[in-house]
Amino acid sequence: MKKPNEIKPAEGKLGVLLPGFGAVATTFVAGVEAARRGIAEPIGSLTQMNTIRLGKRTDNNTPLIKDFVPLAGMDDLVFGAWDPIPDNGYESAVNAGVLHKENHLDPIKDFLSAIKPMPAVFDTDYVKKLDGPNVKSGETKKDLAEQLREDIRNFKAEHGCDRLVMVWCGSTEVYIRPSEVHASIEAFEKGMEENHADIAPSQLYAYAAIMEGVPYANGAPNLSADCTALEELAGREGVPIAGKDFKTGQTLMKTILAPGFKTRMLGMSGWFSTNILGNRDGEVLDDPESFKSKEVSKLGVLENILQPEMYPSLYGDLYHKVRINYYPPRGDNKEGWDNIDIFGWMGYGMQIKVDFLCRDSILAAPIVLDLALFLDLAGRSGLSGIQEWLSFYFKSPQTAPGLYAEHDIFIQHWKLKNTLRWLMGEEMITHLGVEYYD
Repeated sequence: MKKPNEIKPAEGKLGVLLPGFGAVATTFVAGVEAARRGIAEPIGSLTQMNTIRLGKRTDNNTPLIKDFVPLAGMDDLVFGAWDPIPDNGYESAVNAGVLHKENHLDPIKDFLSAIKPMPAVFDTDYVKKLDGPNVKSGETKKDLAEQLREDIRNFKAEHGCDRLVMVWCGSTEVYIRPSEVHASIEAFEKGMEENHADIAPSQLYAYAAIMEGVPYANGAPNLSADCTALEELAGREGVPIAGKDFKTGQTLMKTILAPGFKTRMLGMSGWFSTNILGNRDGEVLDDPESFKSKEVSKLGVLENILQPEMYPSLYGDLYHKVRINYYPPRGDNKEGWDNIDIFGWMGYGMQIKVDFLCRDSILAAPIVLDLALFLDLAGRSGLSGIQEWLSFYFKSPQTAPGLYAEHDIFIQHWKLKNTLRWLMGEEMITHLGVEYYD
C-alpha cells in the first residue's frame, strides 16, 4: 500500500459548483448559511458532527472529524450553480417547499437571492419532464463543454476562489448504457464534436470539471463520470471523482437493514418497495426512461449485500421490486413503503413493514456538504480518479473496473474513517480487540 501524500492546507475560499439548483441544491446552500448564522445545526453531516476514534478504545481519543483532518471550513464556502430555470436561490427554495419560509428562508433571503444560476447545458431529450429558458446554445456538445469550462474559470476569478469542487444536483437523465463513445478519451471528445446522442449533459459537466482540475461527484443515478473515458481523463488530469446517486430515503434504509438480516443469516424471499413523492425529482422520474436510470441504481443494492450466489438457500429466490409514483400533494416529503418477507429457523416466515415518511432533500443536503469537503480534501491530498472511500454516500458506488461495489453502509463507514486515518498517518482500526486481553 502506497503511503499517503502530504496534504496541502485548506487555505482561502472553496467554490462549490452545483449543476441543478432545485430542492437539493437550495436546501444544501440554505442549510450552510443557516449554520453559519447560528440559525440551525448541520445535522446529518459527518464532516461537521461525527467523531473518529484514534488508537485503542482505552485511549479515549475521539476528536471530531473536522478537527482531525484539514477540511475547508463552512465559512470558506462560496456557491455557484447552473439551472434551466432562472429563479434565484431564494425563489427556487420557496418554490421547492422544503424549508420553512418564515423560519429558515426569509432570514437569509439576501444571501439566497444573490445566487443566480448560470445558463445550463440542458436538453429535453435527456430530461423529458422539465424545461426552462435559462439554457446555453452551441453548434456542438464540445462547444457547450467549452462554455462550461469558461463558466468555471470565470466563477473562480470573480469570487476569488482558491479551489473548486462540483457536485451534480440536477435531475435524473434518461438511462444510457456505456457505448463505444465512452470507451476512450479520444472517442468521447470526437463524440462531443459529432453531437453523439449517448453523451448526456451531465457528462459535459463532468468533462468540463475534470479538464479544469475540479473534483466531481454525481448525485444522480444516470451515466456521468462513471465511464471509461472520463475515468481515464480523471486519472490523466489528477482529479478525484465519485458517484453515483445520493443514498437517501428508501435505499438508505435498505443498506441499514439488509446487512443486519445477512449478519444473522436470516433468509429473504421478497422485498417490495414503493414510493410516492411530488417534487421536481418525482415529476422527472414519472418519465419511464428517467425511472430506468433510478431503478437500475436502486435494484443493485440488495443483490450485492446479500450475495445470493454465495448463499443460494437464503437469497437465491429473492423477489425484489421497486416502484416510484409521482404524487404532487406530497411535495418533497417522500413516503416509502417496504414489505420485507424473511424466514428463519427451519424456514418459518416472518414479515417486516417499514413506512418511512422522509424528506429527501433534508437527507441529501448534508451529503452534498460532505462530498464537497471530502473531495476537496482528496484533491489537496494528491488523490485522483475514483474515490471509492466515499461510497458511503451513494446508492450505486463507483469502483475500479471489475471490482464489485460495497453497499453495506457499516462497511462503507468503516472504509471512510480508515481512509481518513490513513491520510493522516494514524493506525487503522480493525476492531480485532485481542490486545485488550493479552
